[in-house]
Amino acid sequence: MKAKLTLLAALTLLSGSCFADCTAPQGASLVTSGELKMSTNPTLPPLQYVDGEGKLKGMRIEMGEEIAKRLCLKADYTRIEFSAMVPGLQGGRWDMINTGIFFTPARAKMMYMIPYESQAVSISTPPADAGKITKVEDLSGKSVGVELGGFEETTIRKISQQLVAKNLKPVDIHTFDNFTVAFQALRAGQVNAVISIDAVAADYQHKGMFKQVISGLEPTPVAIAFKDPKLAAAAADALNKMNADGSLPALFKKYGAEMIPGTFSVQGPSS
Repeated sequence: MKAKLTLLAALTLLSGSCFADCTAPQGASLVTSGELKMSTNPTLPPLQYVDGEGKLKGMRIEMGEEIAKRLCLKADYTRIEFSAMVPGLQGGRWDMINTGIFFTPARAKMMYMIPYESQAVSISTPPADAGKITKVEDLSGKSVGVELGGFEETTIRKISQQLVAKNLKPVDIHTFDNFTVAFQALRAGQVNAVISIDAVAADYQHKGMFKQVISGLEPTPVAIAFKDPKLAAAAADALNKMNADGSLPALFKKYGAEMIPGTFSVQGPSS
């Protein structure tokens, strides 16, 4: 019996050792006690995607897992389309949006956001068509695929309006549930181009699948988002500690991403 108790104590110590330096988010309201429930749309390689074994991978996935660990919580992901994420957060289905949501002042009025990543928007085409679109004006009259409801859709609609103001044809915009489907449509010739974030367009180009013909459009920080301000503050503290100990810069370097400079802070309805 004594041996069994000693073994049990050792296993308990071992299981808790990975949370030895964690700090629980005091007073935060969680969907499920002891868990950090996060939503993600894993269609943006290499930042968030599903590997050949059906497992979630990518920089943002690893970052969310590390935040949960430092908050003494178990990471739990829900895979869902972007268009459902903000309503799901407001409805209490998850604690945190971790899908690379672009920061905008309008969104910061609805939820608590922590900008952490520098991103911009790109245009991708099939390699054979790379010379047909080299500048924004070349999108006039072209069909462009985009994920429904995101910053990228807002950007392409803004571009279309600007083209019309120049007496050019508008962009023929096709919305899809996610970027995986949008790029499948591009491969099938159903659209002339896809608008996505720089990192995704660069990854597809590196793989030889599509050509990143325009990049750096509308540079805007990417954020994680919360309903509960105390949980958001705890997550910002975790990110700052990850930055200070070098683990966050190492993660960004591993995936070729770029952090925003300075201290991570919460921006939201009362900030």
